[in-house]
Amino acid sequence: MPRPRPVIFGLYAWSPEYGYRYLHPANRRSFEILEPVGKVFEKVSDLDDDSEWITLRYDEQQFLVRGELFKELYNKPSFGFGDLVEEVRPVPGQPAHRGLISDIFWSESQDRATFQLVERKRKLARLFAPDELRKVD
Repeated sequence: MPRPRPVIFGLYAWSPEYGYRYLHPANRRSFEILEPVGKVFEKVSDLDDDSEWITLRYDEQQFLVRGELFKELYNKPSFGFGDLVEEVRPVPGQPAHRGLISDIFWSESQDRATFQLVERKRKLARLFAPDELRKVD
């Protein structure tokens, strides 16, 4: 499904020490369970005149949060949530992993994302670097 505007990726470095005023009460517990530090989010909506919340997406979940802690990434990840990808160089004698992007993690030191896949309804334990995957059309 095409997106109506370019995807804005970013980090939301919230932890319980910041307090709960940054999280909307409706999704506070699920956001806390997600443990957002180091994970890449898609910004779905901006602040508008009627609300003090922005909407962030992580995989299939959406969260209302206050915008102050959102930090846009200008080095955009190679893939987004739900993209169908396959492994470029599989282990010899093994089929290439092929699945949907389910998790995106950010490395500050490397200034890049790594990706976790769901393959046949099972989340792989391995994280993939961007150059280890290619998008499948």
